[in-house]
This record gives sequence, structure tokens and C-alpha cells, in this order.
Amino acid sequence: MAMLYNHAVTPPEHDTCTEEENEMEYPKAEIGVFGGSGFYELIDDPTDIKVNTPFGAPSSHVTIGDIGGRTVAFLPRHGSDHSLPPHMINYRANLWAMKELGVTRIIGPNACGSLRHAIEPGHFVICDQFVDRTWGRPDTFFDGPVTTHVSSADPYCETMRKVAYDTAIGLGIPAHSSGTVVVIQGPRFSTRSESRWYASQGWEVINMTQYPECYLARELEICYCNVSLITDYDAGAEGIKPVTNEEVLRVVKENNENVKRLLHAMIPALPAERECVCATALEGASF
Repeated sequence: MAMLYNHAVTPPEHDTCTEEENEMEYPKAEIGVFGGSGFYELIDDPTDIKVNTPFGAPSSHVTIGDIGGRTVAFLPRHGSDHSLPPHMINYRANLWAMKELGVTRIIGPNACGSLRHAIEPGHFVICDQFVDRTWGRPDTFFDGPVTTHVSSADPYCETMRKVAYDTAIGLGIPAHSSGTVVVIQGPRFSTRSESRWYASQGWEVINMTQYPECYLARELEICYCNVSLITDYDAGAEGIKPVTNEEVLRVVKENNENVKRLLHAMIPALPAERECVCATALEGASF
């Protein structure tokens, strides 16, 4: 954690890890993946790791393995048994665990609703912007005494976004190269009026977990790429039945193979060196 301390990211005073746990040496991984609803497995023959963090327990043990010659850490954000609803996920622990393992890039596939008729269930959207409509979620590692303001003008890694989109198109997966995701609190779905308002703002995708996950990655100088798997049309779409959890999971199950195909092709294609702004996000950010 020395790199984090150099940037004034310090564990909170209520650190519950023992001294032995804080000094534990973990296996290292280069790339991290957060699995979303219905997506709990990625790596064949993985090593199962329990990672302790000063922010409490992550959603699950982390599994580490090899994909295309790159060491990958996989963590299901809702827990291995999907016991954590979006507003109860310990996002800070999840991101800190990835940092502890040496991860410098994270891919975050998740189930999302569409606010546009042209973005159909089964399509992937490689988002470039988010709008936060959540509340009450711990969303920073900088709670003082050092005051730090990290830019989120362009919250998703441009290098990773390009690789994700090019890979999807090369595999014949319907994909959109950009889009804004509006992140709602959950666990309830939107009303028709809310959904219509989101669409009227020009936003494309709706989800419950992108914030603060992607922003916390930026605070740790980790590159982050969202892959939104469109499972349904949101409630405001004209002539479309309101979304149900059963329908979401049905589409997720049907498209999990495409998610795995994308990740197994995308991960080896990521460049070895990072030349993006993500890697230096904390420079000049502290007072």
C-alpha cells in the first residue's frame, strides 16, 4: 500500500484488520474484472484469495487466474450468491482489494436498461460518461484531513474503451462506442416518469452500480472500462412492458457467453504500458 500512502490515501481510523492481516502478501494480478448480475464465473481453474481491507470485507473472495497470458483477478460485485443489493455493496473494499493485488486496469461489465429504442436488449454499450443519481454511498477514499479533488470529467479510460469496442465489433457482438449511463439508487426500478425524464436528458443507459465503482477506481489511479450489457428497455419506453427482474436475468443468461468472449479477447489486447490520464489522476489533486 506504499503507493497509496504517497498520495495521502490512508486507511480509516476504524481499521478492523489485524497487524498480521495488514502485512499479508497477496498474489499479484494485472487486470481486474467485476462481475455483475448473473455473471459469477470467468476464469478456469482459479486460485481463491481472501483479501482484507481497512474498509471491511469485499463482496466476495477474489479468484485469480490467467487469460491470454495476463493475470486476472475476478470479483462478483453482488457477492458469489448475489446477496448484496446495489446500495449495500462495499464499493471501497472492492476497489481497495483490487489495488492490494496490484491491479492497474479494471473491466466492469454489468446489466443495464436501455433508454433508447436503437439500443436493444443484447447490445453492449461502452460508456464514456455517467450521471450520478445515488445517495448515501461512501464514494471517496479521501475523507480528510487531506482535501483532494480528483477530476471525473472523463471517467472511463479511453484506451480501454477503444479496445473494448473494437474487440466487440471484431467478434460480431452488437456494440455502441459511447453512451451516458445514469446511475440510480436501486433496488427498485424507475417509474415511467423518471425513465422518461432520464431519456429526455439524452442519456442512453440506466444502471444501479456504476457509481461510485468507476470513480473510486480513478481515485486509486486504476484504469476503468464499463461494458453495459443491455437486458431490457426501461419503463419509459413507449409500447414496452415494464422491466422485471426475471426478464433481466433471462437476457443476462443468454448473453453471458458473449460477455466471456469479449473479455477473453479484450484482455490480451490491452497494451502493456499505460499512457492514459488514469495513471496520474492524483497529480495536483491534493491541497
